[in-house]
Amino acid sequence: MKVDVYKRPESEGKYSYLAVPEGRPIPEEATNIDWETADNNVDLDHDNQPLHGMSAEDAFQQISAKGYAISSVSNKIRIGPNV
Repeated sequence: MKVDVYKRPESEGKYSYLAVPEGRPIPEEATNIDWETADNNVDLDHDNQPLHGMSAEDAFQQISAKGYAISSVSNKIRIGPNV
C-alpha cells in the first residue's frame, strides 16, 4: 500500500506523523492541525522498517479502522542534530 506521510512539530523538537493512503486528503478530524508533508508515495509493507515510529502492522490496523494512521505519543520522533 502506498501512503502519503505528514508531520507536525511537538515539544522538545519531536514530531508526530500521520499516514493516509496515497492521494487521499487528510481526514477532516485531523485538518485543524498544521500538518506538513514529510514523504509522498511511501511503500507501506509488512516487511519494511517502521514508518516514522509506526510499525507497519499498527499503521495497517489504524488505516483499516479509521482511514489514516497516526504515531502514538510514546513514538514521537526527534528531528535535528541531536538525533
